[in-house]
Parts: sequence; C-alpha cells; structure tokens
Amino acid sequence: MKILLVEDEEGLIMTLTDRLVSEGFDVVSARDGRAGFDLASSSSFDLIILDLMLPKMNGNDVCRDLRNAGIQTPILMLTAKGETIDKVVGLKLGADDYLTKPFEIMELLARIEALLRRSTAKTNGRSEPGFRFGNVAIDFRRAEVKKGNVALDLSAMEFKLLQYLVENRGTVHTRDHLLDAVWGYDAMPTTRTVDVHIAWLRQKLEANPKRPQFIQTVHGFGYKFAA
Repeated sequence: MKILLVEDEEGLIMTLTDRLVSEGFDVVSARDGRAGFDLASSSSFDLIILDLMLPKMNGNDVCRDLRNAGIQTPILMLTAKGETIDKVVGLKLGADDYLTKPFEIMELLARIEALLRRSTAKTNGRSEPGFRFGNVAIDFRRAEVKKGNVALDLSAMEFKLLQYLVENRGTVHTRDHLLDAVWGYDAMPTTRTVDVHIAWLRQKLEANPKRPQFIQTVHGFGYKFAA
C-alpha cells in the first residue's frame, strides 16, 4: 500500500514515515500543499494523509481541488484545530476522515486500516457501472451524479454513502452498520453524522426531501434505499 503524507512539520514527517514504513507501507512525503496536490494528481496512491495548515496551499483547498479533479483516493485530514466547524468543512470538501493533533499513533494506524479496508471492500459482491432512479443518474466509475442534466456537487462521503445504499437497495441498515460499512469504524464519527449525511443527500436528490421517495427512514431501525 502506498501512502502520500502531506505535512510541513519535519519531526512529524520523520516519525510517521518511520512508523508507517515499519508497518509495511510505502510512504511518499510532500512538505507543502501545492507539492502534495501535484503528487496526488500525477501519481497513484492508496491513501493520502493531509495536514490542514500547510504553506502555499492549505489542506482544505488541496482536498477540494483533488475531488474536483475526479481523484477519489481516501483522504485522512490532520488538524491542530478542535473546532467542529473545521471538521465539518473538511468532510464537506471530500475528506473521508479527520484526526486532531496531538494524536496517538495507534489511533492513526486504526483509522488508516479502516479507510483502506473500506476503499477496497465490495458491497454485497456487486459492481455496477451506473444506476438510475427518478431523474437521477449515477456513474460509479466516474463518481458523478446528475439530476436531470445538472451535475450535483456531492462530497466524497455523500457519494460513498449513496453508493452503498444503492448497491444494497432494499436492505434496512442501522446507523451503526452504516458507520462501519461506509466510514469504516464505529468509534467516530457519531451516529448523528449518518443522519446529517442522509439529510444532505435527500436535499440534493429527492423531489420532496421532507417526504423522501428513495432514501427512506425505517422508524426505530435505520435507513434503506427503495427504487
């Protein structure tokens, strides 16, 4: 597995590189956001560890531009900020997970493992190139969603959640199950994150988000996709 580490703290670069290499990863590092973006967009990686506060180009901008370029490599954001809004912004821009500094190396390794497991896992053994429901068309290979002729702006996690629901349509999923299947682990984020992402998808996809036709709530249990 090949990891791109975008970080400007020399000591942290050395520490993380040594530990990740000892765990069997191939690590490439970049010391500013622009270099990180150039590497991520020109080479193939299994995971990107991306610091938020970077010279030349901050982590949020790198994340946003990579997603806009169609690059769906899992991104783990590192941030010294503990404010919820900073984490929400990162997730909305396409980050798959975040970790606040300072952190324990074992937690970082657990989150890396979870993201890699999720990115290589197949849902129910299905592999569909696309899917249509209502006036919405999904292209799984290009990670694109259109409503009518309008391309929708979905975050990476919104797209992953939608893909999982569609590929497992008809099945009712608890919030905890969705956390494990889509986010890759059940410790963080909280189950409220599932509800928020479901609400975002309904706003973008449903004709009447208050009376959803496709992304349905099964009261007392969870959610299912019906089409």
